Amino acid sequence: MNEVRVGVFVCHCGMNIGGFLDVPGLAKYALSLPNVVFAKDNQYTCSDAGLTEIKSAIAENKLNRVVVASCTPRTHEPLFRSTCRDAGLNPYLFQFVNIRDQCSWVHMQERERATEKAKTLIRMGVARAVLLEPLEEIEVEVNPCALVIGGGIAGMTCALSLANRGFEVKLVEKEDRLGGTLNSLYKLYPTHEEASRLVQAKTKEIEKNSKIEVLTSSEVEDVKGFIGNYNVTVRQGEKERLFNAGVIIVAIGATTLKPVGMYGYDGENVVTQMELERMLKKGRLNATTVVMIQCVGSRNEKRAYCSKVC
Repeated sequence: MNEVRVGVFVCHCGMNIGGFLDVPGLAKYALSLPNVVFAKDNQYTCSDAGLTEIKSAIAENKLNRVVVASCTPRTHEPLFRSTCRDAGLNPYLFQFVNIRDQCSWVHMQERERATEKAKTLIRMGVARAVLLEPLEEIEVEVNPCALVIGGGIAGMTCALSLANRGFEVKLVEKEDRLGGTLNSLYKLYPTHEEASRLVQAKTKEIEKNSKIEVLTSSEVEDVKGFIGNYNVTVRQGEKERLFNAGVIIVAIGATTLKPVGMYGYDGENVVTQMELERMLKKGRLNATTVVMIQCVGSRNEKRAYCSKVC
């Protein structure tokens, strides 16, 4: 097995990273890590000069792994992979470490602690880079049919988007009609549009689109195959349907937590917001005083996240 030789490039990203982290110190730290034979900090690693430096370092130091600690892989990972490829290194022997979005931007007031966190992120990135194996890209045929599971607003919008691009779509919904959660809502924020009108409009669009086949009262029973060619079994009542799909999109939505045993919840005088919505729709809210209790069932030990539905 060839010796693993890692090169680490730490980016200042102007002041985005350099203004809040000790970037030269991070490069010095990286050089102390196992298997790292080259480390350097750059003002802008993504610049022409920075990319040329990566290529030169790969050749001069016989690097077979490259780690870049900089901004976000969403925008820059393809660039650095192609740079490695141009230098003769398999692009999948590259590891990205995001010390901007995940460190400097969220710890602007804590330079020392943020720098220590960045060291940890870089150490993790290097450890992962050591374990990387070269990969080869292959092309596979993709069945131009998409399966969308879930007929709520997300699934309906997705199906229309795909169909309008010329792809055949199978839209599977377990209920007897499309709409999902929208069928339980009255008006939508912030437009105050009636949810039922939106469902009707989307349903009509789907019905008019010859590329979309809707399977209501249906559930996916089995999926076999691989990306580009799935064999799907759908049960619709007593019938079983078989078809092929190149991609599967899961848009099944979520269910409302019933806070049984909390705050005197009874579904009548203490209700969830979904139940309040139905009361408003029917015009039967007789209360003269209303109290809203936020974050019920979330932001606790069991569910530490925010539900984002208030």
